[in-house]
Amino acid sequence: MASRTNDRRARIEEMRRAEQARERRGRIITIAISGVVVAGLVGFGVFVLNKESEKKDQQVAEAKAPVTGEKSWDAKKLGRNHVAKAVTYPMKPPVGGDHNQVWMNCNGDVYTEPVPDVNAVHSLEHGAVWVTYNDKAPAGEVSKLADKVKKTPYTMMSPVKDQAGTIMISAWGKQVTVDSASDKRVSQFFTKYVQGPQTPEPGAACTNGLSGK
Repeated sequence: MASRTNDRRARIEEMRRAEQARERRGRIITIAISGVVVAGLVGFGVFVLNKESEKKDQQVAEAKAPVTGEKSWDAKKLGRNHVAKAVTYPMKPPVGGDHNQVWMNCNGDVYTEPVPDVNAVHSLEHGAVWVTYNDKAPAGEVSKLADKVKKTPYTMMSPVKDQAGTIMISAWGKQVTVDSASDKRVSQFFTKYVQGPQTPEPGAACTNGLSGK
């Protein structure tokens, strides 16, 4: 009887030790997995931060560098009066001058029909960048530009059939002509001039204006 009792206690003790060993292995595995996950998250975080840092550095470099082929006008000589009549501008599309008191909505707005110059110029005064294109622009390039504009506040896009360049991008006192949406100057112009230092009225509204509809 005593022998059976001792054997039973020994088996129970052996089972207890085995269970404890399993629990230790489980804790070790859990800690190891957690360490791998944490290390992965830290590594991913560092990767994301590095990418963000590289992106910011690139934007700073783009903002400082001159835009190749860019035309500039003296911002101080561009009129800024509100007028209720048509204005004849010396450049097309216009990059500044007297304009209507109502601006075109420019919160990533894409217009498929021409918009009034006098309203678009008011948007430029508020720091918008205006993308325009003529009939020679390929539909695919127009679509890519529209996608970029839709994602960018303080921008707008519309056709200007009689402009000289296939694709032209304008800001207050600034303008550049490109042949495609993939031209690096497109992103550079956006980076440099969307609410850029050339803006006469930075932070002014780009919504609640003329919708073009």
